[in-house]
Amino acid sequence: MDAERALLKHFLAALAYRAQKALRGASDSFADFRAGANLRTPHEIIWHMTGVIGYARTFFQPGVWQPERLNNFGDEVRRFHLVLEDLGGLLERETPRNGISLEHLLQGPLADAMTHVGQLAMLRRLAGYPVPPENFVFAAIDAGNLGPDQAAPAAPDPGWNPDLPPPAPGKGLPEKWYQK
Repeated sequence: MDAERALLKHFLAALAYRAQKALRGASDSFADFRAGANLRTPHEIIWHMTGVIGYARTFFQPGVWQPERLNNFGDEVRRFHLVLEDLGGLLERETPRNGISLEHLLQGPLADAMTHVGQLAMLRRLAGYPVPPENFVFAAIDAGNLGPDQAAPAAPDPGWNPDLPPPAPGKGLPEKWYQK
């Protein structure tokens, strides 16, 4: 696999890791949490993310990808990871891209999916189940693992308290996190 595809596969692994971080430990009711009128629920966001990643696959495998919404949130999350794994395999096998550049793949569907992971994390806070912060530079992200079983945080934010406002950027971080 060439370096550009390897980097995109690592991006997919970061997407899988961050998606699971945003979902890990959420209450059963989180899947149907709606922050306001006409806003997607977490279940609908994962379904949409599956559609976005499936759309990315159509540049490697011609066709249309319009997944039906699954009734079970856990099944929806598993399907998202299966579609992510399939896209990773297409990148790894260096499947021809049918006219789309890797840059366009990144700026379009892949960046869109990562944006939705941020929405999931925000919805967790709004639902009363905030996601603990961590330094993702040190996250144990494995490009060979696009599935739902992701590593625990390697560098959680020390002293995090969901009842307190976040500190100013750079304040309260361990010395080892700074560039020397």
